[in-house]
Amino acid sequence: MKQSWQILIVDDEANVRRMLTTAFTLDGHRPFCAANGYEALELFDSHQPDVVLMDIRMPLLNGIEALEKMRVIRPATPVILMTAYAAVETAVEALRFGAFDYVIKPFDLSEVKLVIQRAMQMQDMKLQINQLHQQLSKSYLWGHILTQSPAMMEICRDTAKIALSQASVLISGESGTGKELIARAIHYNSGRSQGPFIKINCAALPESLLESELFGHEKGAFTGAQLQRRGLFERAHGGTLLLDEVGEMPLNLQVKLLRVLQEREFERIGGSQTVQVDIRIIAATNRDIPAMVEAGTFRNDLWYRLNVIHLTLPPLRERREDISLLANHFLQKFNLENQREIIEIDPSTMALLESHSWPGNIRELSNTLERAVIMSTGMVIFPEDLPVLLKTSRALQDTESDTTGSLKEHVKRYEKMLIVAALNDNHGNRTHAAMALGISRRALMYKLQECNIEQAAED
Repeated sequence: MKQSWQILIVDDEANVRRMLTTAFTLDGHRPFCAANGYEALELFDSHQPDVVLMDIRMPLLNGIEALEKMRVIRPATPVILMTAYAAVETAVEALRFGAFDYVIKPFDLSEVKLVIQRAMQMQDMKLQINQLHQQLSKSYLWGHILTQSPAMMEICRDTAKIALSQASVLISGESGTGKELIARAIHYNSGRSQGPFIKINCAALPESLLESELFGHEKGAFTGAQLQRRGLFERAHGGTLLLDEVGEMPLNLQVKLLRVLQEREFERIGGSQTVQVDIRIIAATNRDIPAMVEAGTFRNDLWYRLNVIHLTLPPLRERREDISLLANHFLQKFNLENQREIIEIDPSTMALLESHSWPGNIRELSNTLERAVIMSTGMVIFPEDLPVLLKTSRALQDTESDTTGSLKEHVKRYEKMLIVAALNDNHGNRTHAAMALGISRRALMYKLQECNIEQAAED
């Protein structure tokens, strides 16, 4: 962290500017001053300060207006506001527009120094996290799998051993639990790391196309086959092929896959020449394969071939200690991707994230943080930046323990929570709230009356 900082002091009172300039100069910093918002913007653009300490109430251009313009010029620079006690609500609201923090006049000088020091420490921390994220994004080391969960740590230890073998691996778990990430970690830490890693979703293609994708075809094998085409088994030679959603593979293709697993050879569609390959097959599924074997929709012999090593990934609701770790990771990731400078997730927001059941698991958490980064207008993620359903999930959990009242009353209570959250999300705009809820504006107006929701905002 820098030991000497450029500090822009903005205040219309000369004695405040002098006092702060003297104090920061004695501490070895480089302060410079502005008497109003317009002067501050000129110095902010030309001097590029490390941090700004600015009064809210000033003539010509107040601190809130100057803050909004500074956020456009250089959003990463932390701005700390100074305010009288009576204007605290205004300062708190300014946090939503991107202020780092605020101090109340008359202030203790040591408090001001502490807030500035915290701002610079946060800047330094963000730089370190960004550098670490860039390093991690270039490789699939075990450290790329972020976890504090004992169950996931045990899986990572097992996966490190598995990578050294040539055995087939079956990874099961709910959608969004990180099955592909584990598969990539196995590949990139194995002796095949220099070879290709190829993935195919067996549920995404109809049977005829899936067979052609996997095995390839000869010229003239079927209508439209004008050239010979190598399939994924050939293209994965020397590397790893991930068969995602393997439980969706049709039975007749399961027979052909079994041969590849046993013999490491096959023929292209329409061909007679045997093609030999050196590949490792990793399969992933969110289905109950043993139940499918019992039902006759999955071959028992293929199950045993794929199930040499079986990893079962826990859902996110069973590893809640990872939610804050992953949420902060995604915050930094989407900061970079969207050129944002959001500093942190508010504790009230984190409490909502940690209480949610996450049926979509890590993928849902990732999507939620991406949306929050895009929708946030400040430097902190607040609850209103989250999707409507997530914000109401905690309230719904509270109502689930309440067994009093009829089913109709419970449904009406939950319906009211959704409507209020949608209106808050859309700043009272009924048309937009109706769209978010998936109902017509007329239906929303009826619900407002039925649920006795007072909503005076105009569209």
